[in-house]
Amino acid sequence: MKSSRYWPWIAGLLWLLTAPAAAQERIPRVVQEPPRVFIDCHQCDMNYIRSELSFVSFVRERTEADVHILITIQGTAAGGREYSLNFIGRNNFYDVHHTLKYVSARTDSADTERKGLVRVLKVGLVPYLAKTDLGDYLRIDFEKRLPPAEVEDPWNFWVFNLGLSGSLSGEETKNFFSLHSNLSASRVTEKLKFRSGLSGRFNNSRFKITEDDVTSLITSRQSSFSLSTLAVYALSNHWSVGGWLGMSSSTYNNIKLNINPAPAIEYNYFPYSESTRRQLRFLYRVGFNLNYYREETIYDKTHEALLGETLSITLEIKEPWGNVNASLEGFHYFHDFSKNHLVFNASMNLRLYRGFSVGISGRFAKIKDQIYLAKGDLSLEDILLQRKALATAYSYGISLGLNYTFGSIYSGVVNPRFGN
Repeated sequence: MKSSRYWPWIAGLLWLLTAPAAAQERIPRVVQEPPRVFIDCHQCDMNYIRSELSFVSFVRERTEADVHILITIQGTAAGGREYSLNFIGRNNFYDVHHTLKYVSARTDSADTERKGLVRVLKVGLVPYLAKTDLGDYLRIDFEKRLPPAEVEDPWNFWVFNLGLSGSLSGEETKNFFSLHSNLSASRVTEKLKFRSGLSGRFNNSRFKITEDDVTSLITSRQSSFSLSTLAVYALSNHWSVGGWLGMSSSTYNNIKLNINPAPAIEYNYFPYSESTRRQLRFLYRVGFNLNYYREETIYDKTHEALLGETLSITLEIKEPWGNVNASLEGFHYFHDFSKNHLVFNASMNLRLYRGFSVGISGRFAKIKDQIYLAKGDLSLEDILLQRKALATAYSYGISLGLNYTFGSIYSGVVNPRFGN
């Protein structure tokens, strides 16, 4: 009878001694070390994402990750952005791959947009968490909503944009003024894309120069405007047909007025539905150029009408190992095949191995079609102030960058003190 009186106390003591160990056994190692996640996105608010997804471990390198999330972003017809989230499983999740999309509205604030992106990120991570004991801690809430009522769009998919900007700066002996305006309208559906934009730019620079107690004032003005209209009709998942209509004027290029209609056809080797990950496009167009010049050209022309053709090839690839963008464009006039240009653009960002990446971009143009150059010699002021275009046989540009990061592979801590 005495032992039975002390038995509750003995059982309670045994429970206190064994409960922590039992609880430790029930929590597997995977709970203590959550799936490691690498988010590949250059335009995302990573501090916010890390603070909201506290149930995973963020790493700096894709090779250290259990889940690689590649996010690509495209503009939508309505002025918003479409995020394509590609979830790529590695290690114990090698067989879990899927893609989700999130589309923001043009009127969404930055906070609304990042909240929507995080919501989709959480949904996409569920299959990975469900394969671990962390799945025991998941809770699913389903907000039942009525199907949206069918509404008639009063704008019929049309989106308009109006912009105006200017700047003024100066010193005692010089000042600069610039003004830029633009107006655009677009209507984009699955079958039809229409975009039209009008822009204008004006730059004015003044320099006060004193030499031998004589002060002179040098003024440089440049102005330009352009109207570009594009219409494209989708024939299939690989073919499109359409064309451009352009009008422009430029003091720098000696163009009083240029009118350029150009029908075109395009073939994409990959389906357009895969455009967020890869594209290989072949575009051919024939263009008519009606030019009116400000000054007589080096070919003794004040105006002329010319016909030419353009063929361009564009490759875009976005993969976990990096991004590749390259394009090659060739053009010539029909009346004289020697009047032509060839332009090559390329950029690559490659992650070669853990912590080391290399980025390179370049452009080279072979130029033989400067039919617009003004006749006569340019003054020193024209050259130094870049008032008018100079004759050239080629142009180029290149940039190269290397980056090596080492240390802790984890990057989930967010500390905004004193700014970022």
